Amino acid sequence: MPAERAARPPYAGSMTDSTFAELDALPTEELRERAFAKARERRDLSFFWGVFKHLPDADEAATLDGAPNTVGPTVDEAVALWRELTGHGYGEQEPLLRAAFIDYLQKH
Repeated sequence: MPAERAARPPYAGSMTDSTFAELDALPTEELRERAFAKARERRDLSFFWGVFKHLPDADEAATLDGAPNTVGPTVDEAVALWRELTGHGYGEQEPLLRAAFIDYLQKH
């Protein structure tokens, strides 16, 4: 076993070709694109749901009751969430989302 592999943590055996350091050096948007591409390929809805729950506007969107008078805010919230999903503002959740993207890429 090469010394480099022996020095890795036990969970590292299932990592893809990208190491943590290589992934961590990438911009958040690149991590998102790679993780989303992999999740789409795997049809992994649970990954997308996990990301959605951690977006800054997810709490506000979850409180809407769907009544007719909330249709406008619902659309506005959906647009805000879409912008965040496409990399246009992660807010304070960026470190958490980066970690989720890196973790997903290493595991799959």
